[in-house]
Amino acid sequence: MDTKRKTYPGYPIPLGVKLDRNGAQFSIFSRHAASVTLVLFASTKPDSPFEEIALDPKKNKTGDIWHIWIEGIREGQLYGYRIDGPYDPLNAQRFNKYKLLLDPYAKAVSGNFQWDLSDARGYDQNSPENDLSFSTKDSSPGAPKCIVVNAEFNHDRQLIIPFENTIIYELHVKGFTYHASSGVEHPGTFRGVAEKIPYLKELGVTAVELMPVQEFDEEENTNRNPLTGEKLKNYWGYSTISFFAPRGRYSSSGSMGEQIREFKEMARELHRAGIEVILDVVFNHTAEGDHLGPTLCFRGIDNSIYYMLEDKKRFYKNYSGCGNTFNCNHPHVRDFIIDCLKYWVVDMHVDGFRFDLASILGRDQNGNILSNPPLIERIAEDPILRNTKIIAEAWDASGAYQVGDFPGRWAEWNGKYRDDVRRFWRGDENSVGSFATRITGSSDLYGGENKSPLHSINFITCHDGFTLNDLVSYRKKRNIENGENNEDGTTYNLSCNFGVEGIEAPPPIESLRIKQIKNFLATLFLSQGVPMLLAGDEFRRTQRGNNNAYCQDNDISWTDWGFREEHGEVFRFCKEIIRFRKEHPILRMKTFFTGEIEENNKIPDITWHGTKTDEPDWSPQSHAIACLLNGKYTEEEYGRADSDIYMAFNASPINLIFEIPEPPSGSEWTIAINTSQPAPFDIMTGGDERVLRDNSFNLEGLSTLVLVSRG
Repeated sequence: MDTKRKTYPGYPIPLGVKLDRNGAQFSIFSRHAASVTLVLFASTKPDSPFEEIALDPKKNKTGDIWHIWIEGIREGQLYGYRIDGPYDPLNAQRFNKYKLLLDPYAKAVSGNFQWDLSDARGYDQNSPENDLSFSTKDSSPGAPKCIVVNAEFNHDRQLIIPFENTIIYELHVKGFTYHASSGVEHPGTFRGVAEKIPYLKELGVTAVELMPVQEFDEEENTNRNPLTGEKLKNYWGYSTISFFAPRGRYSSSGSMGEQIREFKEMARELHRAGIEVILDVVFNHTAEGDHLGPTLCFRGIDNSIYYMLEDKKRFYKNYSGCGNTFNCNHPHVRDFIIDCLKYWVVDMHVDGFRFDLASILGRDQNGNILSNPPLIERIAEDPILRNTKIIAEAWDASGAYQVGDFPGRWAEWNGKYRDDVRRFWRGDENSVGSFATRITGSSDLYGGENKSPLHSINFITCHDGFTLNDLVSYRKKRNIENGENNEDGTTYNLSCNFGVEGIEAPPPIESLRIKQIKNFLATLFLSQGVPMLLAGDEFRRTQRGNNNAYCQDNDISWTDWGFREEHGEVFRFCKEIIRFRKEHPILRMKTFFTGEIEENNKIPDITWHGTKTDEPDWSPQSHAIACLLNGKYTEEEYGRADSDIYMAFNASPINLIFEIPEPPSGSEWTIAINTSQPAPFDIMTGGDERVLRDNSFNLEGLSTLVLVSRG
């Protein structure tokens, strides 16, 4: 229908919507569209359009950008697009005027929407007529709508905490506070996270890494729990459809644009507490899925531009394992990703990004791994993003594994650190050398030019896999409740249950598990590099053996805060080992140890030992190693000398007597950490450390010892 509003052609930039006093400009990219129609909806009747405005390609198009200015548009206006053109999947085009499409640059998305995927069931996947995108059913009644917003709120800035002082805490916004035990007023929301700031400060973390908060459909999962019949969810959210829009259901104040302000308020309060905000972003694929998936946005705007396609162009390359692969290195798609990142930094005030399956960012339009990926370099070098932390999950679902290979200033989730530390503490043979390399910053991976230990994000556990408690309680995954016959999730857990499967165990095994958890926590925070802790691991959160809880929006995934009191000994240990790390710059070096004697020093920055001084045992049968860190070597990087630190790790089942070398500083040793001891003797604080009177130490099996020089 024709609009009665006053309109002007407008301008092609910026993409998305730009409000002014009298109306708003709308702008959207589509190279191959024959026509573009802007559809307006009333907030009181979001299921039916009240106005459709066709854009004239002669007046309202510049290059590949369709644009229009419309009088009288105000904040809160709901809108979407219908885009027509050839429907020819065999030749890569999937235009369908019956599909209401989201604006890729929409800052907010309305409603508690749910995609209707029923048409896709039972189709012959080899028949072009059976694509869901071919449906002539009008999708607008149940489709989400974009929201025109004007969320001015800029009283905040990035913190720019150096990586050497960073301690990352990975959490799920809903799961962190949704459990009844959380004690917050606004559970499961951005505001709920803000309410937990005193706890985060007490723990000592300096950054929260939020699992996906960009808009997704939690109802897209059609599986059911075979034990309860409960419909399962897309709980984690690794299926983005609106990359600029914070999730409405994570807002306690409303989802008609209020989610933007609530996210910003959360970020502001975290910053005031000295805590950075890192977003987990998923640019490797979208929620539109494979060739039978719904048409929601990119597929209907310009399928051949936004996605990598197979030679038979009806089908999508699937390096993500989720049905499609975003065409990240097409020039327009690169611009889209950069625009999105800059929006979250400039407008939403985030401090960094963790890129899910980031190897896909380095594939060309044919899927080949590029030697010098333009998008990866551009993210690193963009002047607005320059102070932003960028972290790669340096692999994808199709065999690319690039840990150690991301260029420039990119940090990486160090999957080799996780695996090698687990192997050592499980008692695997031939693990001591790799363990020593990992705890000293992974020089085999990051020892090249312009690299440092700070490129390594060290972790024992993350959202994907066992929790720390389950790592010491289960030998095999327990994913039957995911509705996939226990076939989902990795079988490569490198876990140890100490003889009893499950969280219930007799006291002797429970004591071993507590000690092993302390060993893992001590290793993580004593290691060179940047530590990342999974939320709840500090007080033994369990997922009951589920190592792929992506679909479990229930108490399997939610943080049960009752564990904080039940497992107070572990919580105290975690809090104190974080404090210990912060106190000692020798644990946070910006360069690698060399093991060589430098000028004005008689002893190297690091020396390796075994049970005998200066005799480390690197044999395949060895399960113990010790090292001495010379505190004098922090003077150049930190301007002051640190204490000397001696660390011994005994992963064998038997007690071992370690000869203790003299401290380089000539002072006396004090016992700071001994994981074989119960609290408070497992980690001593505030000058209560006991002086070591002997030149040897009998270290219990499966234990960690840390000595600190004093005097």
